[in-house]
Amino acid sequence: MNGFWYIVQVYTGHEKKIQFNLERRLASDSDSDKELREEILQINVPMSTTVKNEDGKRKERTSPTYPGYVLVNCLHEIGPHVDNGIGQRSWAFIQETPGVMNFLGNANPTPLTSEDLERMLHSSTVEEAPMPEITYSVGDKVRVIEGPFSSFTAEILGIDMQRQRLSLSISIFGRSTPLELGFLGVERL
Repeated sequence: MNGFWYIVQVYTGHEKKIQFNLERRLASDSDSDKELREEILQINVPMSTTVKNEDGKRKERTSPTYPGYVLVNCLHEIGPHVDNGIGQRSWAFIQETPGVMNFLGNANPTPLTSEDLERMLHSSTVEEAPMPEITYSVGDKVRVIEGPFSSFTAEILGIDMQRQRLSLSISIFGRSTPLELGFLGVERL
């Protein structure tokens, strides 16, 4: 990878917005920013995708791998104390962007090593959320802990591991009534 990569601390939850703002400011038509466009090579927010299985539906959620941080790639070293003028201007340009709190290293930002950079850029893999451990079996008696039948006693009629649901039978006014709940909606008696 070319240049020097820095970690910029930003407001958590605003990583993509700050990336957009930095890129938009760099893309402005101003000739004075031409030098900055050549200096700031890339702005990156590493993202991770987590896959959950909720109510029998596969749901993917994408979020920043490192909440509150944005990676910035610059051609030269930057900071308020570097000898080259463009490094000082780049540092000030990034620092003045709304939502940016500081560089990692404050006034003396330290560039990432190539090993750290590689690990951070390629850690945005798909993670499968762990399935809850189920210790129930068909015929077990359980107590419902959520919904309108909370505190009722039920018998497990079936277990759907894929959808993470239990088929239950509840006795209401002496009649058996079927009910389906998620694994976390019951507790063992």
